[in-house]
Amino acid sequence: MSAVRIFVARLVGRTVFDPQGDRLGKVRDIVVVYRRTDPPQVVGLVVEIPGRRRVFLSIGRVTSISSGQIISTGLINVRRFEQRTSETRIIAEMLGRRVLLTDGGGEATIEDVAIEEVAPSEWEVAQLFVRRPRTTPSPFGKGATAFVSWSEVRERPAKGENQSAAQLIASYSDLKPADLASTLLDLPDKRMLEVAHELPDERLADVLEEMPESDQVRILARLGDERAADVLDAMQPDDAADLIAQLPEGRGETLLELMQPEEADDVRRLLEYEPDTAGGLMTPEPIILSADATVAEGLAMIRRHELAPALGAAVCVTLPPYEPPTGRFLGMVHFQRMLRYPPHERLGTLVDQTLDPVTPDTPASEVTRILASYNLVSVPVVDANNRLLGVVTIDDVLDHLLPDDWRGGRSSRQTRSRSAGARRVPTIAARRDSSGTP
Repeated sequence: MSAVRIFVARLVGRTVFDPQGDRLGKVRDIVVVYRRTDPPQVVGLVVEIPGRRRVFLSIGRVTSISSGQIISTGLINVRRFEQRTSETRIIAEMLGRRVLLTDGGGEATIEDVAIEEVAPSEWEVAQLFVRRPRTTPSPFGKGATAFVSWSEVRERPAKGENQSAAQLIASYSDLKPADLASTLLDLPDKRMLEVAHELPDERLADVLEEMPESDQVRILARLGDERAADVLDAMQPDDAADLIAQLPEGRGETLLELMQPEEADDVRRLLEYEPDTAGGLMTPEPIILSADATVAEGLAMIRRHELAPALGAAVCVTLPPYEPPTGRFLGMVHFQRMLRYPPHERLGTLVDQTLDPVTPDTPASEVTRILASYNLVSVPVVDANNRLLGVVTIDDVLDHLLPDDWRGGRSSRQTRSRSAGARRVPTIAARRDSSGTP
């Protein structure tokens, strides 16, 4: 019977089942340990279980691995995964690593790793998929590839150079920003910063918005001013304002000067308000239309792919100008009401007359009460002249109410904590012993 061989990149995101067919979680990485002469040995999997918690699943608890699914014994330790110094993660740390081909072929970069079952519940690295540097002009811009065994390479990290994160980023391309943020926080600091440097500005902005403030500051501190300003431009203004408020005053002002003027103006306005008020919580980029706009135009605006669901729940109707601070605020039209009327109906006739806006200095507790009392997902914020400044959405309020560590960052990185603390998570299997097996 031929040995089972699986390429690790195909395992990322695959579901882990118990013997009864119930889902336990999804594979996020493979953990190996190096040996003196033999190929690295697989000791377990990093599995994401509900709640975005990443835990360790010993290879001894795995009964079957295929490119489509993984079957376990059903026992799993729900303690958050903490990598040991002797362990290496294939996706996070091996992909993109430079190696020297022992056949004289020069350097190559690891793009994928195959693991093979050598005995029941015993797996090891069997083969590497590597790419050589491009030596001749190519329309595809890539070098030749090859499959090599572990014995045919020697690791040779380039001194002073960052390990390429391109393959890791490609492996996690389907992750939502919150999941990718959690993945980055689980990486070693050096690797996390390498990945952050290679992420596109928009993707990095989305990820930073899902991280604790201390980690946002840590990453932004390692970016050059020009890159940091570009990332802040791509963030939601309220998130960018929260992040800049955590920076030293001098750097914060420098980044504001480098940002796009319109984006910087929005952030500066938000920085004027206290963080626990409607002004400090609001998003200054709601959908704003005139009273003469039609239902068809309103529905077209909320169909935009990049629009957050909470912002798409209603459109704001004002007099000109239509950029905050706008002309006089006339009211909001909820999308469900738009669906009940013909496309040519004017929005001015559909305005909700029962919803009163709040002012920038309204306490966050009062905003929360209004959203809960009237089953709303957003509430408008106006100034003393009844000009629309922005809207506070339900996700802004939840972000404010939840404990500071709710995003799941490493506890050692948190700069603030609530007195209540985090709830203790029960353990339903034994702790890992020195061999990595429960």
